[in-house]
Amino acid sequence: MNSKERILTALNNGKPDQVPIFELYINEPNVVDIARIIAPDDVKVKAGKDRFGDESLDVLDLYCLIVEKLGLDATCMNFSIGIETIGNDLGKDKYGTVYMLSEHGEPTPIDGPIKTSNDLKGFDPVSRISPDDFSKVKYVINKVGNEKAHFVCITDPFKSSWRWRGGMQNLLMDYILNPQLVHDLAEIASDFDNSAIDIIAKLGADAVIVPGDLAGEWTTIMSPKHYKEFIKPYHKRLVKHAHDKGLKIIKHSDGNIWSILDDLIEVGFDGIHPIQPQCMDIGEVKSYLKGKACVLGNIDCRDLLVSGTPEEVDQTVKDTINKAAPDGGYIISSSNSIHPGCKSDNYIAMVNAAHKYGKYFN
Repeated sequence: MNSKERILTALNNGKPDQVPIFELYINEPNVVDIARIIAPDDVKVKAGKDRFGDESLDVLDLYCLIVEKLGLDATCMNFSIGIETIGNDLGKDKYGTVYMLSEHGEPTPIDGPIKTSNDLKGFDPVSRISPDDFSKVKYVINKVGNEKAHFVCITDPFKSSWRWRGGMQNLLMDYILNPQLVHDLAEIASDFDNSAIDIIAKLGADAVIVPGDLAGEWTTIMSPKHYKEFIKPYHKRLVKHAHDKGLKIIKHSDGNIWSILDDLIEVGFDGIHPIQPQCMDIGEVKSYLKGKACVLGNIDCRDLLVSGTPEEVDQTVKDTINKAAPDGGYIISSSNSIHPGCKSDNYIAMVNAAHKYGKYFN
């Protein structure tokens, strides 16, 4: 099997020749550092601040090098939302959200264009999305080639909505104070995502993944009732549209999602990522989801990949594969992403262990 066949077999709940290896995101400082370890002569760039979809071509070349040299089975890219620096470590995207930029990971939204329902007049992000926003997605797909699988991130309508509202707390208060605004924003966000899916399908990608956390370590951020009311209908729209375009679709959420796991399966997601080890047991989740959805993730990036040793990483990967890989339907990755706190040596150890222990023999 080649990498694409391996990934698609797992996403179809089948058993490939070996456990596929995937990563949602490798932050720019890690890309540069990992590349420096595995191919020091090829690194001629310094890491910058993450902008998710607006990386330089030099950084993308290093990312592609990592995919090839480490034997990852897939790429995963964000498309550009046009974040431009506006001073003092702030950035603003072309849809009007202001972010705090950092060397330590994902830009943090601190202000949004929608303060009240009146601000929805003329707010039309779908009209601003462009195939040019996907130029770097296209670059990676073309550079890596068709034998690898290619994932593209589309932001969960819940997450887009709270970005536009300038913070999650504002949207959650709207659940009680202005529920119509919540639905209106989710409709706009769903239309935006489906427009992105149309472009992604034409580029030759294989899957979309939908980041946007729905839970903390104890339980969901919103009640299961509110998930069903304000988010589930829009997840259904995304899943149907992705499937109509021939794409697989995976939901990402950190935290304890047991209380809405059945809903995510009913919606039709092909995979669930990343099964956070602090609050969900990968063996239990795999047993529960067997034949229903692929399980992705679980290698701890909060503690293990940050402060563990390569030997501890090797043992954890072995144990995780023993729990999650039998009968297929499992793709290994970190429990979120390879963020700047992760040790590059530990990530390399994780990938090497996945190759070592992930073979299927029957």
